[in-house]
Amino acid sequence: MARQLRFNGTGSGEGGCPAVHEDLDSGEVIVQGRPITNPDDLRQLQHFDAEREVAVVVPRNTLVDFGPRDETPRTIDPTDFGKLFENFKHTARRIEMRRRYASDESTETYAQFTRGEAPAWDMDTPWCHTIRRQVAQGARVERVRIVDRPATKGQRYLLAYAEKNAALGEKIHNLWREEAERLHLPQEDFWVFDSRLVARLLFDENDDLTGAELITEPAAVNRYLQAWDAAWHYAVPYEQFAALVAAED
Repeated sequence: MARQLRFNGTGSGEGGCPAVHEDLDSGEVIVQGRPITNPDDLRQLQHFDAEREVAVVVPRNTLVDFGPRDETPRTIDPTDFGKLFENFKHTARRIEMRRRYASDESTETYAQFTRGEAPAWDMDTPWCHTIRRQVAQGARVERVRIVDRPATKGQRYLLAYAEKNAALGEKIHNLWREEAERLHLPQEDFWVFDSRLVARLLFDENDDLTGAELITEPAAVNRYLQAWDAAWHYAVPYEQFAALVAAED
């Protein structure tokens, strides 16, 4: 049976070698690189079996940047998660993968939306003040929202909610779920702050947010950044995407 491999990254600026992959089942690391063929070099290797093994050259920075490390995840509650938006300096980027969010459904604007009314957005909340302040200072807040075909009620509500996001200065794009699957995006919601800290959102069986798992290991953060870059590249601004959804109704 074929291994289930995850691409951690490459130090190459032009090609795919050298590169580091990780076996998700066994935890083994697969390194690809330029083979050593000089007999004088090979004779210096200890415990090397030339009949069964291949020696490759890998730049030190490739292993430093993309080699897996053991790190115990740190979990924070929703209150501490909210403080992350007060302290980031440059970018806050999110992929929203879920089909519903219980917190949305408890709001009056959601009730208005389901009745076919135009939601009356409250623009004077602590969250609004925080995002406005960050954007005014030059920070970027960006989201890619994944949408099913057909879109769920919660996803349609978020298409409307994007008007409020945009009014605060956020950039909102959308992507069909089949495209997200083609890109092998992570099947989870997450934020990346300043390209160095990932907050993987945690939900219970009722789709309520319970907290976030913080990830700082460079190779892991890099994987989320690669997913973000792919999603943002193919995603469509929400105004254009809303027209696509309406055309399919």
